Amino acid sequence: MNLRPLENIFRVNLKIKPYERVLLFTDLIRKDERLSHEEKQRREAIKDVALKLKEIGISLCKEIIYFEYPATGSHGIEPPEKLWELAFGKETVKKLKEKGFLEKLLSKNITKKEIYEIKKIIKAYRTYAVNAVIALSNFSTSHTNFRDLLTTVCGTRYASMPLFESSMLIGAMMADWKEVHKRSEKIKKFLHKVERIQIETPNGTKITFSKGRRRVHIDSGILTRKGSFGNLPAGEVFLAPLENTAEGKLVVEWAPTRKLQKPLILKVEKGKVFSIEGDEPYKEELGKKLNERSENRNIAELGIGTNDKASKPDNILESEKILGTIHIALGDNSSFGGKIRTPFHQDFIFFKPTLIGFTDKDEEIKILEKGSLLI
Repeated sequence: MNLRPLENIFRVNLKIKPYERVLLFTDLIRKDERLSHEEKQRREAIKDVALKLKEIGISLCKEIIYFEYPATGSHGIEPPEKLWELAFGKETVKKLKEKGFLEKLLSKNITKKEIYEIKKIIKAYRTYAVNAVIALSNFSTSHTNFRDLLTTVCGTRYASMPLFESSMLIGAMMADWKEVHKRSEKIKKFLHKVERIQIETPNGTKITFSKGRRRVHIDSGILTRKGSFGNLPAGEVFLAPLENTAEGKLVVEWAPTRKLQKPLILKVEKGKVFSIEGDEPYKEELGKKLNERSENRNIAELGIGTNDKASKPDNILESEKILGTIHIALGDNSSFGGKIRTPFHQDFIFFKPTLIGFTDKDEEIKILEKGSLLI
């Protein structure tokens, strides 16, 4: 196992200081999960990486708190109560439970007014919170209340590593993070100028949506500022499209961890997927998730890959970072500027995209042409 990228998580990506407390967690395969032999091996290897990180971290920080829990089964579902205690402190969670807020947070059934009260409680007890988190769970905690409150209220630095594979330690995790950051900043600068975006790909994907004044974010692997949050491996620029504005179709050729036998066509109207066409087993799985809640159909995110060391197309954690690709997510976008809060967030990768932005004066800015970065 290549240990250099793991050491860099502490020394470079999060820049952990000797007096800081770090929470490291992973999720375990549940007995009711039906996995292929290859997928089971990948999932089991995540724990090996987590234990190696724990070993490395012991000498690099004041305290490393390690926790394992049964997998939630889907990206965007809140982690268990015990993890909230380890991250925010027992007193904080006790107060949230007394006020009846914790259960609502875990189910994502929370109002804006309640979020305001919750933030007041967490702020009062934020000295109990950990300084940094390494979220090495297979199922992503990125788009959760847990992550959002830790970073925005407590100032915790947060590295999210869902669907991780040990092969990334000799690939995407070997990126020069400073160069990835520079490249990402350039794209962000141009995206800030546009209000509408149009995307086309050779496989038939064609979608437009409004960006408006939505903030553009970068995930470059540099997570040293207070409240920083991003993936590892990193390398993307992303934003939340304005709700109810996306129109077109998405031709999906890749599920999160495999190439589909046949493409699925997701038709989009008024910002939501209204139908799935195609003959492929993944159609049933995706359709089930979209039917759980109407919010799951939301066009939640546009991302542009900026990591020149990323190459794996069959793992969405890495594939969405491949330089010159774009990804579009469905579901939750409440943690990065959107209005949709739901326990579901799923990204889909698209290759060789042409991406054009339009300013409020209808000036055209071409950012990508068939996967080549033009700026």
